[in-house]
Amino acid sequence: MTPPAPDSSFRHSSAPMSNTQFLAQLFERLWSVYRQRVAHVAVYEELLAEHQAQFQNDHIAFRSIAWQAPTSGISSVARPFEALGYRPAACYHFPAKHLQAIHLEPPPSEGVTPLPKLFVSEWQAWRVSPEIRACLAPSLERHAAPIGMDELEQLARLESGSVPVEPLLERLSNWYLDRPWPPPSRSHVETVAASSQYAAWVLVHGYAVNHFTGLVNAHQVGTLAGIEQTAEALVEAGVPMKEEIEGAEGSRLRQTATQAVTVNVEVTEDGDINTMPWTYAYFELAERGQVLDPSTGLSARFEGFLGPQATQLFDMTRPD
Repeated sequence: MTPPAPDSSFRHSSAPMSNTQFLAQLFERLWSVYRQRVAHVAVYEELLAEHQAQFQNDHIAFRSIAWQAPTSGISSVARPFEALGYRPAACYHFPAKHLQAIHLEPPPSEGVTPLPKLFVSEWQAWRVSPEIRACLAPSLERHAAPIGMDELEQLARLESGSVPVEPLLERLSNWYLDRPWPPPSRSHVETVAASSQYAAWVLVHGYAVNHFTGLVNAHQVGTLAGIEQTAEALVEAGVPMKEEIEGAEGSRLRQTATQAVTVNVEVTEDGDINTMPWTYAYFELAERGQVLDPSTGLSARFEGFLGPQATQLFDMTRPD
């Protein structure tokens, strides 16, 4: 088995454009950029090829800052996906970190590869000091124009066949790939980081993907059947991994991740644009257990998230 091509993880069958086809193409673009920046992904792909295992992306995580005038936060990330058929499934609260999050379930997929879940979080800026908000304001108050009502309306009727697809695909790709405000001040980033590494991350990266996630259940080979085996194989291949696996053996959700890679980000210093190194993204592994469906009494795979585990994984982008 050869490793998947950079854009193959979300490939769907060729057919007239539908919501899931459009989403698959959008995820291909986000995956391609993420994969180029996070070298650990290529090692994981090589490992799957060596063991003849299957790859499936379990979920994609996005971060944001909740702000007013202009309004930003979870809705800035989630609303275009909702227009395309994603639906909010659960809420999560992390008061110690001033964070809240939702996860969204995808629309039914007509392709071979299921669409991933989305985990979208926001940092609540009103919960911190005026000093920290003053460091955020020069960036957040210059937030780019959001995905507009007309664009959301076009996304919602994409399957009518009367909507120009390529401009919409380009608009959404850029929305998630380009930081939605000018480069922040280096001193502001450093001050914010002392209060919240999460908020500093959003300040320098915007709505870039924080991580993609390999679903261990999809491997379907004994040599990589569990999250421990997969994590150990990655360590043996030279990938730096989180020391602990979140979740007990046999529990409904177990997660771990590679260490985050560091990239150069744009900042301003004395009016000039420079770069500085900052943590970017990691690659996550998830293993999902079985739970009883209360509506049917039957065993089903757990498809949600657990707050304590997410709390630990938020810290994977903490600078050294």
